[in-house]
Parts: sequence; C-alpha cells; structure tokens
Amino acid sequence: MKTIVTTAYRPNQKTDELAARVSEELAIPFVLRRKRSIERIHSDEQADVLVAAKERLEFYPVGKTEPFFFHPNSAAFRTKRPLDQDPLIEVSGLSEGDCLIDCTLGMASDAIVASQRVGGNGRVIGCEAHPTLAYVVSNGLRAYESMPHLTEAMKRIRVVASDAVEFLKTCDDRSADVVYMDPMFTEEISESSNFLPLRGTAEAGQLTEEWMAQAVRVSRKAVVLKAHFRSADFERYGFARRVRPNTKFHYGVISCR
Repeated sequence: MKTIVTTAYRPNQKTDELAARVSEELAIPFVLRRKRSIERIHSDEQADVLVAAKERLEFYPVGKTEPFFFHPNSAAFRTKRPLDQDPLIEVSGLSEGDCLIDCTLGMASDAIVASQRVGGNGRVIGCEAHPTLAYVVSNGLRAYESMPHLTEAMKRIRVVASDAVEFLKTCDDRSADVVYMDPMFTEEISESSNFLPLRGTAEAGQLTEEWMAQAVRVSRKAVVLKAHFRSADFERYGFARRVRPNTKFHYGVISCR
C-alpha cells in the first residue's frame, strides 16, 4: 500500500512546510487536503495517509480512523521511578554507557527508558521495519518537548527503518550489550490499546531461530524477551523466565557473558 502526505484539516504555513519536508524526506506524494475527511482521502487516493498536523505527525493506515502518533507513553511514569526497579533494566542488567538494540521499537517506550539508563555515553538503537512508522517515531523523539526530563534521552535514540534480523546481520559480534525484543500482537492485550491503529500495519513477526542466533551473536551481556505470559517462546528459545505476578507480560533473559 502506498502512502501520501497531506496537511491538517485547516492548514497553515507551519503544516504546509512540515508536509513539504515529509514529502521530500520520505519521497512520497504531497496531496492537498481540500477539507476532505481521512476516510474520503483513503477512498480517493487508495493510500495510507500521513497528516502533518499542527503539533505532530499522524498516520492513518487504510481502513483506520484513529491515528498513530508519537507519545512517550509509559516511559513518562517509568522514568520517574528508580530505574534500578524497572523490570527491563533489572532483567537486562543495563548500565550507564551500555548499548541496547531494541528490535521492536513500537512507541519507543522501552527505548526511552533504556536511553535514560545508559546516559550520554551510551547508545540505544531501535528497529522498525515499516518506514512510515519509523519516520513518525523518529520525528517525535526529536520534536517532543512536553516532558523536559526525557528530552535528551529521546534525542539520543537512533531509529533504524529496517527489519530487526536484517539489521542485526550488519552488526559485529558482541557489539551491543543487550538485544531486546517485544514481538507485538501475539496476544490481544488491553494495555496495548495505543497500538490498535497499527494492527495489521506494524512489522511484528514472531521470533525465529535466525533472529535468536543473530541476537545472541551480537550481545555481550544478555538477550531479553518481553512477551505474553502464555507465550511458548520463553521455553522454545531457552530464556530464563522472570515471572511477574498479576501481570500479562513476563520477561525472559539469556545470559551472553
């Protein structure tokens, strides 16, 4: 499915300029809004729609009326608590100055928490195979200003528009401290309602032997999996499961030390 970019319903100079920049950077057509609804544009253009709104980019896949847009989401409150107690940090052993590869970037909540942890001397790389989603999240990480305590952490994250396995293949052996994956949509989970506009759009492939082999090869410290408590991937791929009582998500870790 192709993607086009347009402006907000009532455009102004700012939205016009943003739409023009997005069109150039993503090499996608710019289409005048002409006060059409999103549903009408979907029908007229037979394309997914990226809207240059007044405060953010909004992505509407065909058939969806609710947009995907960047927001720090759970990272907002997770980073106000002691990071040592965050389950991702605790399980992974991530430290200041480390490098983490987030294979399933999504809304970047986990990547933001990791970036806050590793600090200015560390690195966080996030993979998203869908180029428009990668662009929306990358733009949001750079432009979001409503949570000053996260600004630097968000700007440090490098977003890679790539399939995670293909990106891992380009990495040297033991070149990252932690490789993290959170394959979405294996189970319907109400806590992930912010992803509903993306169901069927985001690249959310299941774990494979190749993915795991690449992750273990690249990691120095650990490979970490977050998945639904019913997932068989923990046992299938040899993760030591960390049970979280009364939650639908468990974590698993493979030590690479």
